[in-house]
Amino acid sequence: MFGLRRKVRIETARMILRPPIHADFNDWTVLRAESAGFLTPWEPAWSKDHLLRKAFTNRVYWAQRALSSGSALPLFLIRRADDVLLGAITLDNIRRGPSQSGTLGYWVGEPFARQGYMREAIEAVVQHAFIERDISRIEAACLPENVASRGVLEKCGFKYEGVAQSYLQINGRWRNHVLYANLRSDRRGRTATG
Repeated sequence: MFGLRRKVRIETARMILRPPIHADFNDWTVLRAESAGFLTPWEPAWSKDHLLRKAFTNRVYWAQRALSSGSALPLFLIRRADDVLLGAITLDNIRRGPSQSGTLGYWVGEPFARQGYMREAIEAVVQHAFIERDISRIEAACLPENVASRGVLEKCGFKYEGVAQSYLQINGRWRNHVLYANLRSDRRGRTATG
């Protein structure tokens, strides 16, 4: 129902959000490599072939399959003004039935951080998920000390829900993460952040 029969393209004021394509390889590799020190403290350890063409090709094929099956919405952030790749956002682990939920993940290249791009992307994906995909709950998790990520989630209407013990391996260590959620029909009001 939500697969490749319907092209996915979300437009915002400054960006086009679209699935990755093979032609993105060079831009993606350069941005990830140049931003490695900025990104790796917050991400699972990169595999040895992380920046190689084969791994990127597998990423593109995974994105196509995920879109086709409706299990994920993987998108690259492309700046409208000059077609520059800024980062990526994925609504993953989409669960249907009584859950109608998914998990949000994202990254932005260091040169584009703290310029409002990710806030714009998250707001667009949340709106798309709620209206176009009939998602009811979007979850996100980040390291407790990731102030920037926590801030953007809160500015986008996500509310703190608690701590998940040993949630993900980051740089080879199991790390606790703070959990946030955004609900399509949120009646919770403001919650205290941990």
